[in-house]
Amino acid sequence: MAALGSVRWMTRALVGVPNCGVWRGLTTSASVRAASKAEDVRVEGAFPVTMLPGDGVGPELMHAVKEVFKAAAVPVEFQEHHLSEVQNMASEEKLEQVLSSMKENKVALIGKIHTPMEYKGELASYDMRLRRKLDLFANVVHVKSLPGYKTRHNNLDLVIIREQTEGEYSSLEHESAKGVIECLKIVTRTKSQRIAKFAFDYATKKGRGKVTAVHKANIMKLGDGLFLQCCEEVAELYPKIKFETMIIDNCCMQLVQNPYQFDVLVMPNLYGNIIDNLAAGLVGGAGVVPGESYSAEYAVFEMGARHPFAQAVGRNIANPTAMLLSASNMLRHLNLEYHSNLIADAVKKVIKVGKVRTRDMGGYSTTSDFIKSVIGHLHPHGV
Repeated sequence: MAALGSVRWMTRALVGVPNCGVWRGLTTSASVRAASKAEDVRVEGAFPVTMLPGDGVGPELMHAVKEVFKAAAVPVEFQEHHLSEVQNMASEEKLEQVLSSMKENKVALIGKIHTPMEYKGELASYDMRLRRKLDLFANVVHVKSLPGYKTRHNNLDLVIIREQTEGEYSSLEHESAKGVIECLKIVTRTKSQRIAKFAFDYATKKGRGKVTAVHKANIMKLGDGLFLQCCEEVAELYPKIKFETMIIDNCCMQLVQNPYQFDVLVMPNLYGNIIDNLAAGLVGGAGVVPGESYSAEYAVFEMGARHPFAQAVGRNIANPTAMLLSASNMLRHLNLEYHSNLIADAVKKVIKVGKVRTRDMGGYSTTSDFIKSVIGHLHPHGV
């Protein structure tokens, strides 16, 4: 059960969940529990997983996942829910249905839920409310170059970890005087320590040697100063891991000039959102980088760069690589190691061979072409 316990072990260590029974159940008998639960749901022996297709090309990417899972005979039963603020499919009732499903299944695969810019009386988006209600505090994006696909920087391998329940995303804004908006950035010691501990535990578990805390404490002396202080305090508990700090603007420049200097980066919410997308661009864009979010109990798998790619909707040109790799990571989390490797290897082979490339990768292949090619690489010898 080592694969299943990997990140959950880290989260348990840093969150200190009072109900140890929850963790015991997750780490020691997840396969049995999920299988028996699935017997009650629909398919005997299958893992029930919540699926949120989201907006933009999300539904098309989820179709790709379902096709590949079917071809690979993956023992997962998706329970699909639709939540969208731009397709008139968002309500308190729908949000509760999604939350109920995710709390039941513990694992979800989601597309980008687009957040409209218009203010309609509710500041917090459904996307953010979902994360807060499940306390999905840690977002992890593993930025890794894909063999066979050349970009400006090759052989990159770095991890971006962001706190995603507070900071500038606290939805605390108001007009204090006519034409004057106050937007509050919330930074707490508890959550800053928690994400710092998560980052160092992640580095320890994955055998990585350095953690860089990214901040703007030279300007936001109290807010980012507290975040930085928490990272420094936690770093002292991990003497074997090198610890560095870097101001966010310099970090952006360094990522473009010499990204190889980084290993694990930890940062507050807004900086992480920006850096996720910048780093994804270094290895090929939003279509190729997977991501995941964790709480003490739940795991959500998604694209690393949250881009709905609305202009590609219905054109059969979206790149399913990121979503398929996210789905592969989800299978590893469920301890379905064989199926996880089968799908990840097939996707990487398609890219390495280079005959099938979607437009974002400089080719002319369709989403369907890519799916077909991945399925063809699942069992190359007809086994």
